[in-house]
Amino acid sequence: MTQTRKSSRHSIVVRFAAAALAALVAGTIACGQDGLSEPVYRVANETPAAEPAATPASLPAAAATANAPFDLTQQPNEHPLAPVIRTLKTSQELIDQRIRDYSCEFIKRERIDGQLGEYQHILMRIAHEPFSVYMSFLQPFAGREALYVAGQNDNKLVVLEAGFKRYLGKLNLDPEGAVAMRGQKHPITRVGIRNLTEELIKLWEAETQFAECEVTANADTKVNGRLATMVQVVHPVPRQNFRGHIQRLFLDNELRIPIHYDVYLWPAQAGGEPPLDESYTYKTLKINNGLTARDFDPNNNPDIFKQ
Repeated sequence: MTQTRKSSRHSIVVRFAAAALAALVAGTIACGQDGLSEPVYRVANETPAAEPAATPASLPAAAATANAPFDLTQQPNEHPLAPVIRTLKTSQELIDQRIRDYSCEFIKRERIDGQLGEYQHILMRIAHEPFSVYMSFLQPFAGREALYVAGQNDNKLVVLEAGFKRYLGKLNLDPEGAVAMRGQKHPITRVGIRNLTEELIKLWEAETQFAECEVTANADTKVNGRLATMVQVVHPVPRQNFRGHIQRLFLDNELRIPIHYDVYLWPAQAGGEPPLDESYTYKTLKINNGLTARDFDPNNNPDIFKQ
């Protein structure tokens, strides 16, 4: 197994990717009024485009690390994914110990039944104990609201639709049922940064059983103006055991947690563009807002479910 090489950008290169993927070693993501742009792939000597100002985020003082680089050093004879898994487990511990709740703009795009949908922009707030989610859709489905609190309302999802459907009133749905899952890849019960972190740990631990894996990291990327470290996992050959051809995870250098993740499938033809399968961004994060049960109460909070 190839040893990790250190650089001033704290990059690791486990194996050399195929020539067709050479332009994927660095990237940036920007979000503007027209929605989240497709990832921009840059060759190493290309001049980066100007980035917007960083979005402020509230961070517990004990978690601040002055944007220290992530330790993605591969140890002798270990799988290329092992350093990434260690880093994610540290992020998971930080979330459990120091992040009680957060609010953000959640931006997602998913391929459902082979068709790539449009970007969805959602104002979202999440609390971890008990797990609680409130969503207010900006586009599309502007005006739709969704609420889920683990252990309450018979574990049903509460939805108030937009437009003329709003006159139907609040709907109580099985969060994993056909109606709630229409046009969605994952249920509301699995949304959020902690769930993403947990899922990636499980996914990549399972993938350590297989050797066909190329891992690169770049500590000098940005997501919506925030400094981030991109970890890219490439599986050159299509296998049923792998989630996709390319997975890209962006870890916020200050917050030390994932803020963007996307998956690309194998191209239909050799040398073609890998098609996007799913993409998730947690934008304008505000951590530890002091959210309470009232912030997730469909009956007593005047800020939600206005009819």
